[in-house]
Amino acid sequence: MHPSEGLPSSPGKGSPSRTGKDSAKPAARGGAPVIAARGLDLVFATADAPVHALKDIDLDIFRGEFVSLIGPSGCGKTTLLRVVADLERPTGGAITVNGMSPDEARRQRAYGYVFQAAALYPWRTIEKNVALPLEIMGIDRAEQRRRIDQGLDLVGLTGFGRKFPWQLSGGMQQRASIARALSFDPDLLLMDEPFGALDEIVRDHLNEELLKLWAKTNKTIVFVTHSIPEAVFLSTRIVVMSPRPGKIHEIIDCDLGSERPLDIRDTPEFLAIAHRVREGLRAGHGYD
Repeated sequence: MHPSEGLPSSPGKGSPSRTGKDSAKPAARGGAPVIAARGLDLVFATADAPVHALKDIDLDIFRGEFVSLIGPSGCGKTTLLRVVADLERPTGGAITVNGMSPDEARRQRAYGYVFQAAALYPWRTIEKNVALPLEIMGIDRAEQRRRIDQGLDLVGLTGFGRKFPWQLSGGMQQRASIARALSFDPDLLLMDEPFGALDEIVRDHLNEELLKLWAKTNKTIVFVTHSIPEAVFLSTRIVVMSPRPGKIHEIIDCDLGSERPLDIRDTPEFLAIAHRVREGLRAGHGYD
């Protein structure tokens, strides 16, 4: 089932928890949601028995929000992201992206997708990798050049356009992947554990850079992570998911303001939200 019309507007499953100060982006919750899911189910057919990956997902994500999906391995975080991107089709319920079905949103290029691995073509230079969606869209050369330069500058890779992926570090490759996802200026950015394979120092740096990029572009970002500190540091809201079948256990507001230096992670406010997420993950394991 893949409906695209008439989703009512309602809050996510359970009431969002309020913690700390007013949200850094209070206006983000206004208007129609960018992503709206109602009673979303997904069951995979397998050779031995069906696998219930997602169950009864109710979730609204609004323009300008940074929402992280967190939960144990196999809880359906990536599956939910893939449903939004039309890479998986739900077997029940309803979901819209910018008021359209995921299929229509994909055809309208409503989102950019950043995978766990950078997924750059090794035989193409960095600028040619960034240009790939633009080539597919038939954008003229002059406009491609402008967008490539703009994208590389946005992610701090100016001067590296003619390098090949193997000449860059893992963190730089992921930044190039982000530039590619933003090259056609989508309103929505879907990110599936993009920094999970990087060391802690590089990961911290890219978390800071991602917050700066989000502030510059005002994109709506949905971010999958296993890391509690990463989720708290980046997000305006955190969706805590339970083990399979994946359900939303709790939605936690992360009201730490718009200025978030790394040392905010040592503050009582940060630690309180991290504790709340950790407790939610533990409680989520209590589902039948």
